[in-house]
Amino acid sequence: MNKDKEIYGIDISKDVFDVFNGSVGHYQLTNNLKGFKKLLKQLPLNAQVVMEATGYYHYQLAQYLALHSIKVSVVNPLSVKRFIQMKLAKVKTDKSDAKAIYDYGMFNELPDYNPQCDTHAECLQLVSLLDSYIKKATAAKNKIHGEKTLGSPSKLALQSLNRHLKHLKGEIQNIENRLFELVKQQQQNQLALLQSIPGIGPKTALFLILITDGFNKFEKASQLCSYVGITPTIRQSGSSVRGRSRISKVGNKKLRSLMFLAAFSACKHNNSCQALYDRLINKGKSKKLALIAVANKLLKQAFAIAKSGLPYDANFVSKLA
Repeated sequence: MNKDKEIYGIDISKDVFDVFNGSVGHYQLTNNLKGFKKLLKQLPLNAQVVMEATGYYHYQLAQYLALHSIKVSVVNPLSVKRFIQMKLAKVKTDKSDAKAIYDYGMFNELPDYNPQCDTHAECLQLVSLLDSYIKKATAAKNKIHGEKTLGSPSKLALQSLNRHLKHLKGEIQNIENRLFELVKQQQQNQLALLQSIPGIGPKTALFLILITDGFNKFEKASQLCSYVGITPTIRQSGSSVRGRSRISKVGNKKLRSLMFLAAFSACKHNNSCQALYDRLINKGKSKKLALIAVANKLLKQAFAIAKSGLPYDANFVSKLA
């Protein structure tokens, strides 16, 4: 328990944020600079503010408090949700969510939030926008395919869809180019080191750095694998329930997708990954499970290289699983 700290649980929405503290109780403030200043005045010196990672909404408040020397923890919403489920709570309101975050902060180890520089903040915005454009481009491709299957598609409809798709591809390329510029300004060496790993290309290396904050978010490779969501889950209970092992989908979808694609290349060009893949296939494992294991190994290699600052060495026998 965090008895030596005054925990403040905060539930944030677009316009307001709800605050709960065991001594003060519940109150609500506006999610803007005026509300931030009011909160700051009410926080004691030993305060620790806990909030969920909620996309854009939590960012400004977390930055403001951290830059004013207040301890802040930004936690995974899924962790809080599971904590609430364990307590069998049935009531869900902004007030109850703030109290649940407060309770979570009282009984769990809390990570420290580090205020981000302008460059990293821009990267986060661009990554979010890129994800939105990629989804729209995929939808446009599917729509074009759907129109063509009609047999006699509207010429105007296809022209419009193709123009829309071409525009999205141009915007995606512009954003990726800008992300490479920003990362090269501060982490050119790490970008090059990651690309020394057979199977990891420029784009995968870029997003590994962006999403992990240059691997500073994690102390162990296993934490990174869990975050990305490429640890296999085993479905087995006694002798009656024996489901297929499958990939854990609790994690970062974008990076998981990139690592899964990188695993295909690693099976051909990365000796240790190829050996792992062949060994699992020979044991009768499915190709998908073998690829998950390869993606897991690639992440561990990336973590080791990023932390050591040394390039990939095919002759070095690693104990990474």
